[in-house]
Amino acid sequence: MLFEVLVTLVVLVVSVRVWYLTTSGRCHSTRSMKGKTVIVTGGSAGIGLHTAEDLVRRGARVILACRNLEKACKVAAQLKAEASQGGEVAVRRLDTSDLNSIRTFAKEILDTEKRIHVLINNAGIIAPPEKVMTNEGLELTMATNHFGHFLLTNLLLERLKQSAPSRIVNVSSLSHAGVSSLDLNSLNFEKEVYRQRVPYNRSKLCNILFSLELARRLEGSGVTANSLHPGAVKTDILIPYHTIHGMILKLVFILWAKDSELGAQTNIYLAVSEEVEGVSGRYFRDCKQVKPTKLARDKDLAKRLWEVSEKAVKLRPEEKFC
Repeated sequence: MLFEVLVTLVVLVVSVRVWYLTTSGRCHSTRSMKGKTVIVTGGSAGIGLHTAEDLVRRGARVILACRNLEKACKVAAQLKAEASQGGEVAVRRLDTSDLNSIRTFAKEILDTEKRIHVLINNAGIIAPPEKVMTNEGLELTMATNHFGHFLLTNLLLERLKQSAPSRIVNVSSLSHAGVSSLDLNSLNFEKEVYRQRVPYNRSKLCNILFSLELARRLEGSGVTANSLHPGAVKTDILIPYHTIHGMILKLVFILWAKDSELGAQTNIYLAVSEEVEGVSGRYFRDCKQVKPTKLARDKDLAKRLWEVSEKAVKLRPEEKFC
């Protein structure tokens, strides 16, 4: 009896996995990216790495914006060796949890890059077990996943406009559905008890709301902004903490999740596909437009989040381009 139950369970798990992987979207565009400059934050691992790899193969100049320069340089060397369409790879240091690092990175980019055609805000972390605050007074997960990319995008926005048509791709997650309300006065847990699962979900909701308001502000500029859920993906950031909850999730992901190459497909799709030319302010999953939660479609909330985020990152008047 026990053997039959185990066999049935294994067959069920395998069947679900096969179904999930075979129905997951793929980018079928063959578009060349020669002459295009693309920035990928967190491009040295996971879906960021596979996104960069694909774009280099298409002939793009890809800038890996990463915290760990040693690791990123090794990845860059590998990508250069495999490039067959004249693609280029550059490495720049960027820590999206550190506002000073972001401003330093942006200045270097603006000083050296005449064009930016695609900005892929991909870097992210899972929340630590205990609350960690950055030097700027931001909760670490929110700083890394939302505030940092908000600041980076604004600092590069003028160059993106000058390079139009250009695209901004914000990597969010289905986890945004775990947020039922958003207190803009407590984004960094100023008024509530820190719980480990909350910051990641909250930051992913903010990614979608940021994209929504950004798209509104960029109407008519030739710059589009979209967000996406990459799917359940086995990546390096997934479960870095040894909790019971983490171990259970890790097991589920091992049995069921996409690999990073498949998880990168919607990133790639939004960066290159002709099908989304001019499409902005939308949310995608498996290379298809889908609806996020009602909260994530709240335009007034998106506008107010923008205003709060401007203050949080201390965006200066001369840094505002929309």
